[in-house]
Amino acid sequence: MSFHDPIRQSKYLRQTLSQDKKPVGFFISAGCPLAVTMPEGKWPLIPDVAGLTRYVSDTLLEEKDVKDGKLRSIGASYTLLIEEIKKTGKTNANIEDILSFIRGMKQISVGATDVRGFTDSELSDLETSVCGKIAEKLKVSLPDNKTPYHKLAKWVHNIERDCPIEVFTTNYDLLVEEAFEYIGVPYFDGFVGSKQPFFDLRAVEDCLIPRHWSRLWKIHGSINWYQKNKKDVYRSTSLEESDPCIIQPSHLKYDQSRKMPYLALIDRLNKFLRQNSAVLILSGYSFSDEHLNDTILNALKANPTAMVIGLLFGTLTYKEEKTEGDVKTEKTFVRYEQALKLAENRSNLSIWTYDEAVIGGLRAKWRPSKTEYDADENIANAVKCIVEKVKDAEGKETEATTTRYEFHLGDFSLLGDFLQELIGKEQFKVEENGN
Repeated sequence: MSFHDPIRQSKYLRQTLSQDKKPVGFFISAGCPLAVTMPEGKWPLIPDVAGLTRYVSDTLLEEKDVKDGKLRSIGASYTLLIEEIKKTGKTNANIEDILSFIRGMKQISVGATDVRGFTDSELSDLETSVCGKIAEKLKVSLPDNKTPYHKLAKWVHNIERDCPIEVFTTNYDLLVEEAFEYIGVPYFDGFVGSKQPFFDLRAVEDCLIPRHWSRLWKIHGSINWYQKNKKDVYRSTSLEESDPCIIQPSHLKYDQSRKMPYLALIDRLNKFLRQNSAVLILSGYSFSDEHLNDTILNALKANPTAMVIGLLFGTLTYKEEKTEGDVKTEKTFVRYEQALKLAENRSNLSIWTYDEAVIGGLRAKWRPSKTEYDADENIANAVKCIVEKVKDAEGKETEATTTRYEFHLGDFSLLGDFLQELIGKEQFKVEENGN
């Protein structure tokens, strides 16, 4: 039976991150804010997609006021919208499905009397309201300066590299920016200017930025990006703009799309992975975005020297029990089915879950090649040795034990600890700007 050695992979990752000439990037996705420790009763800092969907739906359904002669309130329009989405077969549409559906109807609403019972004006109001509620929930700050975001920023700040670190994210929040600015990490996000920073397409495509600046690419937009005059995209720091913020979870063909950040930033991801020996580390990403998956897979096919490592939270599989009468059955499900399928067919795409990994196309459990290893080898105590008592046929524990190993770098919080150990826990002190 084959196994993957977590100690060996930990050393490989450490060596990869220490090579100053290798292009290294991080991909921060929706699961990462869940790893931020919060005061009791305040977790999560930002909800997952399901939680965000519930928040937007609950708050919009409460908006009953009819203003400016509108035929329907936002709440009534949103109710009708959900009914129309269900007619397409999506019974549990998330917030990204909802926003994509609105924009799909908006594309054909210009010049039409109505689309599925909505006027162009009503669709615009719905888009503004949905984006506004998303931004409302995402206008948060990190609770302290010891979060995994800060540890990532510290690692970036304390390494000298010939190739700049590139951070890609599908998140709309400003958590990466907050941590980078607290630590003092210079970065470029595609915008230039002071009063009203605008998106500089040439600088993004040609990467015309100082080498010591890190790159931050927000592929799906941000709560502080806005479109001016239905054309130009700019970044604001006020978060009080009347125009809807640019949140792009869908992959529609936007008008003048080359002037929009989305295609330029997707292209930036593709270019990064086509660099010789590039390594991209994914955290908080569940491989549920088909367009991003295609971008990553096509780049990996074109460049066999590149490597993508998906650090996934939790176990690869999970079990559910079902009782019918006196009969109890147990069924195993794959938690990351799409990720498993892609990794098994692409040797330079690896996925590391707590209990299993797919490396070089081979799926196997974790088990160190030696039972004795020191703390320097097990960085941040990421490898967990779990001893459990064996149960008999009736489910009762016996005296016999079994040992299994787990590798927890799929937890963004522990990944932050891993990066912190690479630079030394007490190597430096950071002071807030202006102090």
